[in-house]
Amino acid sequence: MTANPFTIDSGATVPDAIELMQTHGITKLPVLRDGKLCGVVSQLDLNRALPSDATSLSFGEVAYLLSKLKIYKIMRKNPPTIAPDAMLEEAAILMRDTKVEILPVLDEGKVVGVITESDVLDAFIDINGAREPGTRLVIEADDQPGVMSRLAGVTEELETNITHIAVYRTGMESSFVLLGVNTVNTADLEDAFTKAGFQVRYVLRR
Repeated sequence: MTANPFTIDSGATVPDAIELMQTHGITKLPVLRDGKLCGVVSQLDLNRALPSDATSLSFGEVAYLLSKLKIYKIMRKNPPTIAPDAMLEEAAILMRDTKVEILPVLDEGKVVGVITESDVLDAFIDINGAREPGTRLVIEADDQPGVMSRLAGVTEELETNITHIAVYRTGMESSFVLLGVNTVNTADLEDAFTKAGFQVRYVLRR
């Protein structure tokens, strides 16, 4: 999560939110009332509050109206939240199911952080070790007990260290195992996997 996020009071105005977002390069804000979360507001919400380009109002009139428009009038009320000790997958599922782009993190009722789509993507990259040096192999394997032990046996025999691993089920009799190893010289390893009955579908070296 992004800890200690910028927030805005529900009684602030639209120009206040616009200035805060522009100053800090953010597009979403938790909204507080008396220190407690009561909503969220995004750049999209602010854009919707702005008059149409076809308006007959003068710039001064528009500025005056916006200066009177409070955040609580345009915010999304009662947003979904999550606890700081929840698992990443819980946050991702909640964001996906509720179609939100920001998830406030509450600890005993206090906003201690937010999770955004960018945070989820960054965590996915870190968990899969996508930026770390080495090789990533996509291996097709039968979806049955003992497969992971066999894969580990092959790497152990060639003294190759597994740095990351993930399994993607295809819904059929086989699955794809994404295996991260700590070397870029994997020709012998690939041959060993093939001899062990696996199919190496893709190799990415960094």
